[in-house]
Amino acid sequence: MKEGHETALELHRELEPLWSPPPTRFGFLAAVNHSVIGLRFIITAFVFFFIGGVLAMLIRAQLAGPETHFLDAAAYGQVFTMHGSIMMFLFAIPLIEGVALYLVPKMLGARDLAFPRLSAFGYWCYLFGGMIMILALVAGVAPDSGWFMYTPLASRPFSPGINSDVWLLGITFVEISAVCAAIEFMVTVLKVRTAGMSLGKMPLFCWYMWVTAAMMLVGFPPLILGSILLELERAFGLPFFDPTRGGDPLLWQHLFWLFGHPEVYIIFLPAAGLVSTILPVFAGRPIAGYTWIVAALIAQAFISFGLWVHHMFATGIPHLSLAFFSAASLLVVIPTAVQIFSWLVTLLKGRPRLELPMLWILGFFFIFVAGGLTGVMVAVVPFNWQVHDTHFVVAHLHYVLVGGFLFPFMAGVYYWLPQVTGRRSDQGLGKPAFWLVFIGFNLTFLLMHLTGLLGMPRRVYTYAPDVGWGWLNLISSVGGFIMAVGFAMVLLDLLVQRRFAPHAKHNPWRAGTLEWAMATPVPSYNIASLPEVRSREPLRDDPSLGAAMAAGAGYLAGRRNDWRETLGVEEVTGRPEQLILLPGPTYLPLATAIATGGFFVSFLFSAYWAAGLFAAATVMLALCWLWQTGMRTDPAPVDVGNGLSLPVHFATHRSIGWWGMVFALVTNGSFFLHMVFGYLFLWVVTPGWPPPRMIEPGVVLPFITVLALGSGAWASRKAVTGNRRGATAAVGLWLAAATLSGLAALVCFVVLLVFQVPPVQEHAYGAVVAALAGYGALHCFLASVGSGFALLRQNRGYVSAVRSQDLRIPDLLWRYTAATAIALVLLICTMPLVGVP
Repeated sequence: MKEGHETALELHRELEPLWSPPPTRFGFLAAVNHSVIGLRFIITAFVFFFIGGVLAMLIRAQLAGPETHFLDAAAYGQVFTMHGSIMMFLFAIPLIEGVALYLVPKMLGARDLAFPRLSAFGYWCYLFGGMIMILALVAGVAPDSGWFMYTPLASRPFSPGINSDVWLLGITFVEISAVCAAIEFMVTVLKVRTAGMSLGKMPLFCWYMWVTAAMMLVGFPPLILGSILLELERAFGLPFFDPTRGGDPLLWQHLFWLFGHPEVYIIFLPAAGLVSTILPVFAGRPIAGYTWIVAALIAQAFISFGLWVHHMFATGIPHLSLAFFSAASLLVVIPTAVQIFSWLVTLLKGRPRLELPMLWILGFFFIFVAGGLTGVMVAVVPFNWQVHDTHFVVAHLHYVLVGGFLFPFMAGVYYWLPQVTGRRSDQGLGKPAFWLVFIGFNLTFLLMHLTGLLGMPRRVYTYAPDVGWGWLNLISSVGGFIMAVGFAMVLLDLLVQRRFAPHAKHNPWRAGTLEWAMATPVPSYNIASLPEVRSREPLRDDPSLGAAMAAGAGYLAGRRNDWRETLGVEEVTGRPEQLILLPGPTYLPLATAIATGGFFVSFLFSAYWAAGLFAAATVMLALCWLWQTGMRTDPAPVDVGNGLSLPVHFATHRSIGWWGMVFALVTNGSFFLHMVFGYLFLWVVTPGWPPPRMIEPGVVLPFITVLALGSGAWASRKAVTGNRRGATAAVGLWLAAATLSGLAALVCFVVLLVFQVPPVQEHAYGAVVAALAGYGALHCFLASVGSGFALLRQNRGYVSAVRSQDLRIPDLLWRYTAATAIALVLLICTMPLVGVP
């Protein structure tokens, strides 16, 4: 401990103002602290959940009896679509993000996430995108084509208003938030941990979130791509999904379910991570099979990407494909079973305490296992054909997602509530609320299996009296309202606890993970000094660890230079290797999100000139954001405590910024590969090919394009190596050359678009080639901007042989751009020579 920092109170008085939002009138808008942003995500997600719940009650009121006129067909279409969209996109995924934003740094023994401003930007994107959807519902122009937006129902001829555009643009806006969160979690778990926390000592929830984030990076781009293509079709007539002009509606289904089935596991895995965290605490023993669980969840993530046709068995795909995807759908049961048996063994070997969080966990076991069994049933093709698009599938979906997601998250709410409020649950309203939810849920959805087997299709808003579904639907509707009362009681219980429940003692559940080493409620800086971790449950080994860290016995005790500091570690071993300096409160994330929202709203109302202005403003604000990072002098290693000195992360070769670009390019690469998939799918599968006209670019234009791309990547690499040798003047010249090369490649793609591509509204071939060329042009522009920005930073003294991340990050972008754009040139120019099968 340092002189003057002998007491925990003194450390608290130093650190709390530094990490809290500004105390000004609008200072809360500038907050970037992960606890604040995480709680905002959680609260906003539950607001959307209650809106979605009200819509669910409207659906159940309409279906309670035959020929009910509570809602007409148009209103029911909007209510049905918005219920599914809210629950999937505005509640489930954002709630995962919020809980992880709040918990992951605490569990890792860190003070914040790797990119606090990115988290704040992601929240504003989520809020504004959700508001677009809700305002459209209030205005009566909400999406009405189903939450999966199948074409041609969602195409312009069958949805002429802005209803479908609201979904496509609003959901894409929200998905930006999800991608930001995925990058945030990937880098944070990999680099921002406390000393000694190797990958083998991480809490299981952090493993679950790291794997989930990797799935989000790869799984969300297909939906974003599909939404962009469908919006371009609706706005400009590009026939990606129009079979009369070479498109195919099945392309939308492929892109949607390439996202949609992994999303089931994106939703389930974090909830399973909560079970793996909470259940051992109430069982009174460490989790059984830690390594097996990690291996199972990684296997489950891989297998989940091979299941998307599971939702398309009735589309007429070849029998060999049916057999393959049916087998994959059954195979995914194995890693799920590994986790379930690990939980059961933990309970059997422990001494379980039936506290309120554990009650929700037991409810999860019953409902999720039942949903898993029906999942095995629908994986069998003959049975799937019988129940496809019936209420049996609706029941299965809710058993898996509500049982597998909402019940564990409600357990988490009660488990971590003392961290937020400093008060413990007295269980007065909590247990009756649980039983109302549990009973109401099973009344609602168990009987839907029967209505589905009796032939009731999904998405119908009414039915005839003589089909025999009336009494089953009436009981389901009664159960739905019982469940709604239960959730209302949960809300009342939380409000009562916040105000009247007794204060919680430190670590009230006797847990072993680091978040319970912190004060209750947790301060803005999390922990006054960072500990050295030697096991998976450090608090179980040393119950006094929290008091020692609060008194400054670990790393980074105290406040220096008004820096927001946390440790950066080696990826695998957890050995401290850098001091990470985090940004303070700023309004830039909010301003950037407003500009991004302006782009989407302008596009929604066909004000394309305004959309261009907002896009330019977004780029400028992002550059202003980046300009505030870095240093203009080479920093000396900093004493972080316990006799250890570390370099500042700006002066390391693999800083968090470098890793952030790596994972951003991973999700970009997924987007690119799915574009290529769409092109090849239409080329090989779709009737109406070959197209009437194909491009004939010759040799000169492709050669110049490839030469410019190769030159840009080479010049960017030379700038990095020259900087390493201290050749400052040469670095500037190489960066200028890279910038000009990017502009030259951009011009080549524009020439291809303007003079070579056939009319984009004539045939899907021209539209797809234009989209591919546009992708290449955009990345040439971004690579050129990156090199130009690096040149300006170098001229202003932000670059040296030690501080090189301003060169190495654009170099990554240049290498990616060159590789993908050259591949696009070859694909576009050689496919016409191959012919059509």
